[in-house]
Amino acid sequence: MPARPLSLLPRETLLLGLLFFVSGAAALIYQVVWVRELGLLFGATAQAAALAIAIFFAGIAAGGWFFARLARRTRAPLRWFGLLELGVAVTALGHFVVVDAYFQIYPVLYQWVGAQPILETLLKALVAATLLFPTAFLMGGTLPMMGQHLIRSRDSLGTGGSGLYAVNTAGGATGALAAGFLLPLVFGFNGTYLLAVGLDSTVGLLALLLARGQSLPLDHSAPTQPVRASRFPMSVRAVALLSGFVTLAVEIIWTRLFSQVLQNSVYTYALVLTTFLAALALGSLLANLLNRQRLLAPQAVLIGLLLVSALILIVMPAAFMALTNGLGYLGQDRDFAGYVLEVARVAALSMLLPGMILGAVLPYQLRLLQSHSSTPGEALGRLIADNTAGAIVGSLMAGFVILPLLGAWRGLWWLAAVYLLLALALWWAQPRWSQITARLAGVAGALALLMLTPGFGSINLQESRGDQLLALHEGSSAHVAVVERNGSRSIRVNNYYTLGSSGALIPERNQTLIPLLQHPEPKSLFFLGMGTGISAGAGLYMDPERVTVCEILPDVVRVAKEHFQPWTNGLFTDERVTIHAEDGRHCLARTSETYDAILSDLFTPWKAGTGNVYTRDHYELAARRLNPGGLYAQWIPLYQVSRTELDTIANTMAEVFPQLTVWRGDLFAERSIIALVGHKEPQPLDPQVLIDQMRRLNPDPDVSDDQRLATALHLYAGNIGNGLVASALVNTDNQPVIEYQAPRTHRAVISGTASWVTGPERDRFYDDLLQHTPPASDPVLANLTDTQRSLVPAGALMTQYRGQFARNENSDAFMTRARYREQIPPPLREPATPAEQLQAP
Repeated sequence: MPARPLSLLPRETLLLGLLFFVSGAAALIYQVVWVRELGLLFGATAQAAALAIAIFFAGIAAGGWFFARLARRTRAPLRWFGLLELGVAVTALGHFVVVDAYFQIYPVLYQWVGAQPILETLLKALVAATLLFPTAFLMGGTLPMMGQHLIRSRDSLGTGGSGLYAVNTAGGATGALAAGFLLPLVFGFNGTYLLAVGLDSTVGLLALLLARGQSLPLDHSAPTQPVRASRFPMSVRAVALLSGFVTLAVEIIWTRLFSQVLQNSVYTYALVLTTFLAALALGSLLANLLNRQRLLAPQAVLIGLLLVSALILIVMPAAFMALTNGLGYLGQDRDFAGYVLEVARVAALSMLLPGMILGAVLPYQLRLLQSHSSTPGEALGRLIADNTAGAIVGSLMAGFVILPLLGAWRGLWWLAAVYLLLALALWWAQPRWSQITARLAGVAGALALLMLTPGFGSINLQESRGDQLLALHEGSSAHVAVVERNGSRSIRVNNYYTLGSSGALIPERNQTLIPLLQHPEPKSLFFLGMGTGISAGAGLYMDPERVTVCEILPDVVRVAKEHFQPWTNGLFTDERVTIHAEDGRHCLARTSETYDAILSDLFTPWKAGTGNVYTRDHYELAARRLNPGGLYAQWIPLYQVSRTELDTIANTMAEVFPQLTVWRGDLFAERSIIALVGHKEPQPLDPQVLIDQMRRLNPDPDVSDDQRLATALHLYAGNIGNGLVASALVNTDNQPVIEYQAPRTHRAVISGTASWVTGPERDRFYDDLLQHTPPASDPVLANLTDTQRSLVPAGALMTQYRGQFARNENSDAFMTRARYREQIPPPLREPATPAEQLQAP
């Protein structure tokens, strides 16, 4: 078949651009799903995310390098592009087989390597490489092949290559936005992944169809004397490597900065990532425009881009502080749509212009290669390979070196210094400009001194309310601070998430003591989440044989040990306790040990990643780790969920635990917490066990057994696993209802169109429990007398009374109080909570 002409029709060029746009969108959809899957397998830690990104980028870099060499020799680059896209789709499909197998065998593999960090990291890298590398390797070849096909002239390498890069990156931004806001809700994560496979398959088939009969001469864009790969300019390679290093390091720091002022849901993370990618796409367009001008020498333009990038990084801390009003929480009074727009506005103002300048450096270098590269495909592939290699190092260094050692602000300034030194080196190489190099060196020296001065604050303190900063660690996973106010210490993560307080000693101890009242001999305890350590330390009052604590943030373990020991009951010194700085779900997945009780801490439902501990998949895993007669307690802050989220979590647990009961964590007027306690088999309450456990906590002879029983039964709210929430949705790893619904509810409550389960809504919830399964017919209360059962609704009345009194509903409070006093005899009224009876130091 004769070859078609080399010239491209505008319609064909537009169609190929569309295919490349879709290819970029599919790549980011894959990446979003991969990071989440590896988070479920390895734990939702910064280390797991960094490993996934590093392996993905390594595949891209290797593919770019390999297919760059192939591109210079092929006469059918469009056919190769189509085959690569189909290869991406086929290897991506293998993900379903491989990931399911790894979920089954990973615990066995982990037992082989034990607790050796190096071997464990190597194991994770091997698993991640098996999942990601083949597909990413093929992705890395798509740009060289498309560039080889579309760029028909050596002189158009700069404009054509930067245009392709812009189209592909814009597609990536679209894919990231869709994967963050829409696709998992509509299709689930498996369906979203299959959609990406379908997109790549379609792109590949259409490319093969367009490639029929097309053929290019081998030297269609080569110079008269082709340059060998070894002569690829070292200055260009250095700029490509360092620009990749700086750009990805800045992206990591940007993400951390935004985590200080945002809701930190899947939506806000998607917005930040999308804005960053959009900025890179705009940077490619800027490079395209700069490639077209002929007034300035290419080297001068590149040096100018580096200097402007450095200047932007220097002023960025001040700009971000100004845009966020000193790290203030964004969009505090906005509904969901308004909040998204506000975040998008601040992200655009703080990221688009800086990211555009940073993003122009790489594609502009194609202009410098027009006289050096043998073919467009080789130039694009090798440039992307070098840049991606730098990006791998930059992302890892930012998360594990720059942030912990320098902090966000000073880290940005040192990254600016990298660009300044790079510009200096390029400037020095220009003989005509060497006279003013000294001036530039003086400016760089002044900036270096600036970098040694103290930076801006990294946490928003309310000094008017007495906030004092005791410690701050800008770690690889989060900003973790210890703040003291009026003698009470608390841990804050990323500025606005509080992980507990010494001032809430009794409620925090209750989170352990209340669920364990039901177990006659809890000898082995597992704590999913630690915070201050007060709750986990309370477990030692039960005299267990072993306690395992898993806290996802290493710096939280560090500051709790340094600043909360007086309130943790020896948690950090007791030989029976093992503390892992790991994701709790991952800890359960990798171990073969079983426990009498697994206690899951309070987790903010709308925070990205926390939805993983509210899924059926997680509860099924936890159920397999329970001993016979064991229990799983899921604590829920009623002041952070609506009835929709509460019912969804309860129905999800009920699918795994046939017996599911609700226990009050307090008898507060407002801001209550509850525990959903699941058992794998029927476990009617034994009044004697309740009494014995209460006596164990407080052997005071002046407290009667009836009072101890009344205390326990006032906290029992009812049986929720008896069909009350059967119509609610079920939250799964594949269909993450909580992770996507809770952030919307959060904003709806703020804007006044929804409500938490507080005040009258909480009272209605407690009433619904008792109405659906009255104490007289509740199988959990089968072993109690009628008088003992009456203590259950009495607890609801006491809670309701306190809420009404706090809201100044005096007449209603008076009547509720009267009903409570009629319900039970005087000696049993208003009992203390378990921790109050304990009177522990």
